[in-house]
Amino acid sequence: MKLKSASILTIATLMVGMANANAGLVFDFYTGATAGFGRQELKLEHVDEYKAAAQSYGIVAGVDIPVIRLEAEYNYLDGKYADTQIAAINAYVKMPGLVVLTPYIGGGIGMVLNVDMDKDEIGATFDYDKSGKPVYQGMLGATLDIPALPFKIDVEGRVLYTSALIDIPAPIDDSISALHYDARVKLRYIF
Repeated sequence: MKLKSASILTIATLMVGMANANAGLVFDFYTGATAGFGRQELKLEHVDEYKAAAQSYGIVAGVDIPVIRLEAEYNYLDGKYADTQIAAINAYVKMPGLVVLTPYIGGGIGMVLNVDMDKDEIGATFDYDKSGKPVYQGMLGATLDIPALPFKIDVEGRVLYTSALIDIPAPIDDSISALHYDARVKLRYIF
């Protein structure tokens, strides 16, 4: 009877030990930085659109699970007409790929934290309120995973949209919508 109990205890201990050894293979926690270049479009109703080149910079932290990836993200969008700070939560679905290259598609929702409009650049005389409205984004890209290194490199195309980047009070009583799209490179360090 004691031999049977000892055998069960030994097997259970080995299984728990193997589960802990493989935990890093199942859940990879990461942090990283991102940079990109693209275009920013601002639109005020009854006025022309403002379009110009823009850059994006950000930091991320998340967890990489075999089929999906979840992350929290901070973005700074540096445009000709508006500089914007955004916080977002993103989810990615990884597609079957090669050993070192994995395509993915993703989406995210966030919020405008701060906006600094260059009113001189657009010739505006209005005051504005920072909206804090939701931001929506979609991503399509691929992850380069170099074996034996704790880094992964993501290359992606991204589109970000908010219907009310800023609110303009009376007498104009309107809001400016924003569309930002770019190509990004993200370097992630896997813990």
